[in-house]
Amino acid sequence: MTALHWKLVIDAADPHAQAAFWAAALHYQREDHSALVERLLAAGAAPPEATLTVDGRPAWRDLAAVRHPDEPFDPASDTGLGRRILFQRVPEPKAGKNRLHLDLHPAPGTREAEVARLEGLGAKALRQVAEPGGSWTVMADPEGNEFCVH
Repeated sequence: MTALHWKLVIDAADPHAQAAFWAAALHYQREDHSALVERLLAAGAAPPEATLTVDGRPAWRDLAAVRHPDEPFDPASDTGLGRRILFQRVPEPKAGKNRLHLDLHPAPGTREAEVARLEGLGAKALRQVAEPGGSWTVMADPEGNEFCVH
């Protein structure tokens, strides 16, 4: 059997702001779908109201993505073919605790510096956890999605 390809999809109020935060947080690349958007608009296959301008380029209004810089991607669409996070606009706000979250693992001895860097990007430290099995910092991204820094 062949392992399945997957991407993580995260609901967002502002997918482009979330993509910018997570690209910086993970040292990932923001995907640039402008060539694909332009082709589909020119062919009449996508309506203009499905797009907006981000950093001077056309982008999907309701979708933005980041990808690992060392993973393969489709050069025609800049869509990642490996480790990738897609942010999709949803109308409702986040409610309750995440059922799924990311654990970030910076180099040993650098957790405090990493937490400070992430706070500088707009994350918020929620609490410190110290258990017999380890310790970590629980944080929230700019839209309140929890993640941990070990």
